[in-house]
Amino acid sequence: MSQLPYLDHDALLKLTADAAHVTLPCTCTKTSLAGWTTLPLSLPDTQLIEVATLIPPGEPEPTYAEYHPAGTRYASDDAPIAPRHFPYNRCAVSRCRACGRLFLRYQEGGGYFIDQRIRALDPALVVDA
Repeated sequence: MSQLPYLDHDALLKLTADAAHVTLPCTCTKTSLAGWTTLPLSLPDTQLIEVATLIPPGEPEPTYAEYHPAGTRYASDDAPIAPRHFPYNRCAVSRCRACGRLFLRYQEGGGYFIDQRIRALDPALVVDA
């Protein structure tokens, strides 16, 4: 069980609003993270600190259903960030230690691999779905 605070939709919006105005140049933006991607080598894991979770408390198996009402796809830069849908319902919210930008992260697992996935947390894409 995570000791990180759980963020519902309103709490997530508040956190993203507080960090949305970061404009400092930083190594965390060297690779575009607008859509889901593998954690790039240019962004060391140690540069990020987990600050919250979107994993619903007390829910043993969150849904794998995705939310794409406008025809976006999982990796689309403009895909909505829908906290109750996959993969957001399995994410931690991380902050860059150097500049304060926020990111969503989760571990993708397949038959023969584990992949650390990351996406920039854009407040304009957060939806209550």
